[in-house]
Amino acid sequence: MANTLLEVQGLKVAYGGIQAVKGVTFEVREGELVSLIGANGAGKTTTLKAITGTQPPAGGEIRYLGKSIKGQGSWDLVKQGLVMVPEGRGTFTRMTITENLQMGAFVRNDNEIESDIDKVFAIFPRLKERRNQLAGTMSGGEQQMLAMGRALMARPKVLLLDEPSMGLSPIMVDKIFEVVDTIHKQGTTILLVEQNASRALALANRGYVMDSGEVTMTGEAKDLLADPRVRAAYLGE
Repeated sequence: MANTLLEVQGLKVAYGGIQAVKGVTFEVREGELVSLIGANGAGKTTTLKAITGTQPPAGGEIRYLGKSIKGQGSWDLVKQGLVMVPEGRGTFTRMTITENLQMGAFVRNDNEIESDIDKVFAIFPRLKERRNQLAGTMSGGEQQMLAMGRALMARPKVLLLDEPSMGLSPIMVDKIFEVVDTIHKQGTTILLVEQNASRALALANRGYVMDSGEVTMTGEAKDLLADPRVRAAYLGE
């Protein structure tokens, strides 16, 4: 069995008196693409924020590479290879595409940054065509590509993707999921948080279903995709 890179045990997160995440447990093993699906408000993004140090947990344990990371900031985690592409992309709008990619490598100190930019451009040819364009002048889909490319510049061991298809056109959604599949097949371990359950599970090895702050189902992705409860709740069948 592959090594477990990320392990979440009994995670609880509260906003004031509201319990947003209620004892969530899951794991991501080396080489996997794991999908965390659920409706809007299920607690998926809050879970990612707790993992990456932007929202303090109220209880439970988060372990990365076998060690507890509770209390560590996002900066430290990126240096260790735990990298998130946030919901809403978060590109540096007044910087060019190339400058955004260089910012993704800000934690690095090696001589392979330019070659990694070329690798990102190979995955996203559209970014290469517009390498000197300001990020803020790009479409939402193009900015999503840039956000993903910037994250890859940090050479993640585990890449966390938060709703990468949200708000995009159907054609761009196809492109984004195609790229997620490519990145995974190139060897990057991925935790994919998505409302688009069918697309997310179609790519994944395993999946977890969240509802009202709890994991309610888990299993092989193909089994979840075929489960009538999942199909009724998330695929409109």
